[in-house]
Amino acid sequence: MLNKRMALLCLTVIVTMGVTLQAMAEAYRPSTAQPEVSVLPQEIDMPGLARKRRIRMYLPPDYATSNKRYPVLYMHDGQNLFDDATSYIGEWHVDESLNDLARAGKLELIVVGIDNGMEKRMTELNPWNSRFGTAEGRQYVDFVVKTLKPMIDQEFRTKPDRANTAIMGSSMGGLISHYAIVQYPEVFSKAGIFSPAYWIGGPDCFDFFATHAAAKDARLYFLMGELEGDSMVPDVRRVDDDVLKSGHPAANALLKVVPGAHHNETLWSAEFEQAVLWLFKSG
Repeated sequence: MLNKRMALLCLTVIVTMGVTLQAMAEAYRPSTAQPEVSVLPQEIDMPGLARKRRIRMYLPPDYATSNKRYPVLYMHDGQNLFDDATSYIGEWHVDESLNDLARAGKLELIVVGIDNGMEKRMTELNPWNSRFGTAEGRQYVDFVVKTLKPMIDQEFRTKPDRANTAIMGSSMGGLISHYAIVQYPEVFSKAGIFSPAYWIGGPDCFDFFATHAAAKDARLYFLMGELEGDSMVPDVRRVDDDVLKSGHPAANALLKVVPGAHHNETLWSAEFEQAVLWLFKSG
């Protein structure tokens, strides 16, 4: 199993090589994105961070031919969600999975994929200062809630209420998704918290989640691979225990540790469909 030093080394390599690897991927790999995926024509300003961000959209197969409104899932690391050509390490196949669910009549969903900030990823998706730099997680979540979501709700046929709004990500994206649902309970009612990198936030991170509870009706889907770093599984179990100790209903908090699974897109892609069905199930 990877130890914490190896996990840190892997994250550092991703930070330092991410721009080059993505450029190579886009140059040499054919697109695997389905027709339901598009990229917004203009990058969106990120107030408080003095940068812009590309947004990728998945719309249900019948979006163009219906007048329906749809629930929305906001996801991080947009480069990795839909397309091998933009992913530096493999995609989640979110578009294929949701097309299958739509055809089966199980779920129709809009996905808003927010590209990561490449070399800024480790600070943007972290609400706590770390060895990677000064935290920008609060500003990032504010961007999602105060800038991006109002724009999406205005330009697309969404169901904008909290009951139909979710957030999901993996690793640093899992960390910031948990933070977001706690900070903005009036906006998000569901969070997919995949392989959350709690360790990078240190003691302040664990203290925060032990003392700041999500809304009781919020649905929290924790996912971890059995063979992720040496502290990853204990960390997610610790946070899950604190969530339950806070009085969060056990029916609204699910922890799944997948035997033999590692910290990668293979795990997250394989578990995506089950997670969204659980998060968006009625009742």
